[in-house]
Amino acid sequence: MTPLRQRMIEDMQLRGLSENTQIAYVRVARQLAEYYDRSPKDISEEELRRYFLYLKNERRVSSNTFGVAFYGIKFLFQYTLKRAWPTFELIQPPREKKLPVVLSTNEVRCLLNCVHRQHYRVCLSTIYSCGLRVGECVPLQVPDIDSARMVLHVRNGKGRKDRVVPLPKSTLRMLRHYWSTHRHPQWIFPTPPRLSGVPSTATRPMSAAGVRQAFRLALQESGIQKPATVHTLRHSYATHLLEAGVNLRLIQAYLGHASPRTTAIYTHLTHKSENVAVTVINQMAEGLPW
Repeated sequence: MTPLRQRMIEDMQLRGLSENTQIAYVRVARQLAEYYDRSPKDISEEELRRYFLYLKNERRVSSNTFGVAFYGIKFLFQYTLKRAWPTFELIQPPREKKLPVVLSTNEVRCLLNCVHRQHYRVCLSTIYSCGLRVGECVPLQVPDIDSARMVLHVRNGKGRKDRVVPLPKSTLRMLRHYWSTHRHPQWIFPTPPRLSGVPSTATRPMSAAGVRQAFRLALQESGIQKPATVHTLRHSYATHLLEAGVNLRLIQAYLGHASPRTTAIYTHLTHKSENVAVTVINQMAEGLPW
């Protein structure tokens, strides 16, 4: 590892960036170095400007790809190399405003019935019934389940924020039953036996990549013709709550969104009580396969 890369990683750690963000930023910095075949510290502002034009006009990368490249390279030059060049103020990464893909409740059940391995099926069912990101569900630990208050503690979510979400009764029963199959003292979803040998002694939770692959296979088997991903379950959770009349502010809290504008993509603000929200969540989760 070069000293510059090591310094950039340390700067990102000090800045509190997530591990996934660090990996993405290091990758775009490496791609810049490979394009010019020299270290980024030897690249001029004009060369950097031409590189962004190359990404936009020749490679025609997506808005998301361009944004990651811009913010990663900007971090490297502004914070690690201490070069606050005007080019960074000139560039405005485009933002795509696409509506999320949403599955109906019947489609969710159909898809989950096509997940044949229990650990993946239980994980995906929990993601839907609690509105979680895959990276929030996989590392769930036994103390995160509060059966007395019927809530699930989400630790270190996006933006390193904790939150509490309603835990449906049927989801609690499902998680208890699944935990009884391995009885790991820490993880709800330990590394599967075929990888760890004995689940109760696994040293880490199962991988998010495995969950995503299980979802893709189930989607294909289900015959659902939508470009869905694991994150679609979270979008579907929010949409189904909103369609049932649950207040948008409550959904914002359940999803862990910092701004109501992020949640507003699902629909307009409504005026229902939190009791309605919990009732609807229980109805949504009832009958999920496990």
